[in-house]
Amino acid sequence: MELENNTYEIYYDKDADFLEVSFGEPTGEGTTEEVEPGVFITRDIKKRMITDVGILAFKTRVSMLARILKKFNMSLPMKID
Repeated sequence: MELENNTYEIYYDKDADFLEVSFGEPTGEGTTEEVEPGVFITRDIKKRMITDVGILAFKTRVSMLARILKKFNMSLPMKID
Protein backbone atom coordinates (compact mmCIF):
# COMPACT_ATOMS: atom_id res chain seq x y z
CA MET A 1 0.00 0.00 0.00
CA GLU A 2 1.48 3.32 -1.05
CA LEU A 3 0.54 6.10 1.31
CA GLU A 4 0.68 9.65 0.07
CA ASN A 5 2.36 10.96 3.20
CA ASN A 6 3.59 7.74 4.86
CA THR A 7 1.98 8.56 8.19
CA TYR A 8 1.80 5.71 10.70
CA GLU A 9 0.50 5.68 14.24
CA ILE A 10 1.00 2.72 16.56
CA TYR A 11 -1.03 2.39 19.74
CA TYR A 12 -0.60 -0.40 22.28
CA ASP A 13 -2.88 -0.89 25.30
CA LYS A 14 -0.80 -2.92 27.74
CA ASP A 15 -3.71 -3.79 30.04
CA ALA A 16 -5.91 -5.04 27.20
CA ASP A 17 -2.94 -6.40 25.18
CA PHE A 18 -4.34 -4.71 22.07
CA LEU A 19 -2.21 -3.29 19.26
CA GLU A 20 -3.61 -0.86 16.72
CA VAL A 21 -1.69 0.41 13.70
CA SER A 22 -3.16 3.34 11.77
CA PHE A 23 -2.11 4.23 8.24
CA GLY A 24 -2.36 7.72 6.79
CA GLU A 25 -4.16 10.72 8.17
CA PRO A 26 -7.44 10.09 10.00
CA THR A 27 -10.33 9.90 7.58
CA GLY A 28 -14.05 10.40 7.92
CA GLU A 29 -16.27 7.45 8.59
CA GLY A 30 -14.95 3.92 8.59
CA THR A 31 -16.25 0.41 8.92
CA THR A 32 -14.53 -2.29 10.94
CA GLU A 33 -14.63 -6.02 10.32
CA GLU A 34 -13.08 -8.97 12.12
CA VAL A 35 -11.05 -10.72 9.41
CA GLU A 36 -9.77 -13.44 11.73
CA PRO A 37 -10.57 -14.13 15.38
CA GLY A 38 -9.21 -11.14 17.30
CA VAL A 39 -7.94 -9.34 14.18
CA PHE A 40 -9.77 -6.26 12.96
CA ILE A 41 -9.37 -4.00 9.94
CA THR A 42 -11.02 -0.64 9.47
CA ARG A 43 -11.66 0.74 5.99
CA ASP A 44 -12.55 4.25 4.93
CA ILE A 45 -16.18 4.04 3.76
CA LYS A 46 -15.71 6.22 0.67
CA LYS A 47 -12.25 5.12 -0.52
CA ARG A 48 -12.43 1.52 0.82
CA MET A 49 -8.75 1.87 1.83
CA ILE A 50 -7.58 0.15 5.00
CA THR A 51 -6.90 2.78 7.64
CA ASP A 52 -6.36 0.64 10.77
CA VAL A 53 -5.34 -2.88 11.78
CA GLY A 54 -6.04 -4.06 15.34
CA ILE A 55 -4.92 -7.27 17.05
CA LEU A 56 -6.17 -8.58 20.41
CA ALA A 57 -3.83 -10.71 22.58
CA PHE A 58 -0.93 -9.19 20.67
CA LYS A 59 1.87 -10.45 22.94
CA THR A 60 1.09 -14.03 21.97
CA ARG A 61 0.57 -13.20 18.28
CA VAL A 62 3.32 -10.74 17.34
CA SER A 63 4.15 -12.58 14.11
CA MET A 64 0.52 -12.24 13.04
CA LEU A 65 0.99 -8.53 12.34
CA ALA A 66 3.43 -9.17 9.49
CA ARG A 67 1.17 -11.86 8.05
CA ILE A 68 -1.93 -9.65 8.17
CA LEU A 69 -0.12 -6.69 6.62
CA LYS A 70 1.23 -8.92 3.84
CA LYS A 71 -2.26 -10.33 3.23
CA PHE A 72 -3.53 -6.82 2.50
CA ASN A 73 -0.39 -5.76 0.61
CA MET A 74 0.68 -3.33 3.35
CA SER A 75 3.88 -2.81 5.31
CA LEU A 76 5.51 -0.78 8.05
CA PRO A 77 8.89 0.96 7.80
CA MET A 78 10.13 -1.07 10.79
CA LYS A 79 10.14 -4.57 12.20
CA ILE A 80 8.07 -5.34 15.30
CA ASP A 81 9.06 -8.43 17.26
